[in-house]
Amino acid sequence: MPKSRPRVKNRDNARRSKKKVSVLTHKRVEYIDYKDVELLRRFMSDRGKIRARRVTGNDAQQQRTVARAIKNAREMALLPYANRITTQRGAGRPGGPRGDGPPGRRADGPPPAPPAPARTEAASPEAASPEAASPEAASPEAVSPEAGPPEAGPPEAGPAGDEAEEAAP
Repeated sequence: MPKSRPRVKNRDNARRSKKKVSVLTHKRVEYIDYKDVELLRRFMSDRGKIRARRVTGNDAQQQRTVARAIKNAREMALLPYANRITTQRGAGRPGGPRGDGPPGRRADGPPPAPPAPARTEAASPEAASPEAASPEAASPEAVSPEAGPPEAGPPEAGPAGDEAEEAAP
């Protein structure tokens, strides 16, 4: 087995600057109060996330207490859970999803399907029948009495129906 070269330390470590000092250590804060919103906002990103230890310079215990205080402040509605950041967008590309420009080929797939042709009256089955074409057939007066009883409305009660209801106990 050939001899391997000795390991060399990572040169990126040499480029690192000195360790960041925590705001808590710098200001000599001993107790982190969840009501101290200005202090807690320093440990949150603009979107409302808790910043990491390597960003803030906190040690492990400080980070735990800061995280607990931020969570308590969120629960008491002193701090937001998340901030929605809205950015101004440009005019967009032509034919974009918002209809900024002329319709065209979409960048994420095939072009949109053409709209279905509209149905005309001649193509409908009602218009093809001869009864529907005449205006007399469409009017309610033109319905013959031999066609049968109307579908809507209460059933007519005859004299036998009234006597049957009175005879029942």
